[in-house]
Amino acid sequence: MDSAPKGRGARTCAAPPRGRAQPPTARGGDDHVRPIRLGPRSVAALTLVSAIGVAAFAWPLLAGPDSGLGAHAQDAPWLFAALLPLLVSIVVATISDVGLDAKAVAMLGVLAAAGAALRPLGAGTAGIEPMFFLMVLSGRVLGPGFGFVLGAVSMFASALLTGGVGPWMPFQMLSMGWVCMGAGLLPGAESLRGRRELWLLGAYGAVASVLYGAVMNLQGWPYISGLATGVSYVPGDAVGDNLARFLAYCLATSLGWDLPRAVLTVVLSLALGPAVLKALRRATRRAAFEAPVTFEAPKP
Repeated sequence: MDSAPKGRGARTCAAPPRGRAQPPTARGGDDHVRPIRLGPRSVAALTLVSAIGVAAFAWPLLAGPDSGLGAHAQDAPWLFAALLPLLVSIVVATISDVGLDAKAVAMLGVLAAAGAALRPLGAGTAGIEPMFFLMVLSGRVLGPGFGFVLGAVSMFASALLTGGVGPWMPFQMLSMGWVCMGAGLLPGAESLRGRRELWLLGAYGAVASVLYGAVMNLQGWPYISGLATGVSYVPGDAVGDNLARFLAYCLATSLGWDLPRAVLTVVLSLALGPAVLKALRRATRRAAFEAPVTFEAPKP
């Protein structure tokens, strides 16, 4: 006998829509997917870049009295040339580990363009840089791997946009990458929500804003001449003495820029944080970066 008439009766199986990714179910009641995860090769590349960055920032404190500081200043562009392939290697390693699809690349481009556009709005005005809050929130939602790449690419794009290309640019890229990566490593990524999360992000953004300024000061401090002995770098001196001079240098020169940046980051995180976090999480959920793509069998 024939089966039930076509178009009637219960279907034995329901196939998913053709070519559509099925979003994974995340723990904690939230879609916690990240377009760039840290695999073994990604961690290795990131560790290598960070180690080179720490050495590039901190070597003057450990340099001997006979070291040539001027030679390092001339080598800074070569450091830029060395860092960029390493930064790219993180992306390549990520593709090898888990895959970086067009949706992740598109989100990276959009957020990097937004960060690059926000930076000139306050650059040069008491150190106010509204891009910091966006970088922190993006790193929080999208994870440390995406955050590091986003921070570096955003600084590179903003330098091209504002004409700020120079030997300091690789240091800026690395420092902003660390800022965004740190936001992705904050606790409670899957469970902490609401005002507590906003205050956590605001506090982290304030600390990161001040530390960013201090780290960038360390990059240029040894090469600035004409300063008083109390705040200038002394090659070969004890590390503690040079650190004391460096702290005095930061207080005298950059704290007036670092504190307004920190205050603005806190204000924007508390005021715009709920809307931005919701939009980022919705976009990540709808993109379904980690979802497997299933295809419906052709109908007879």
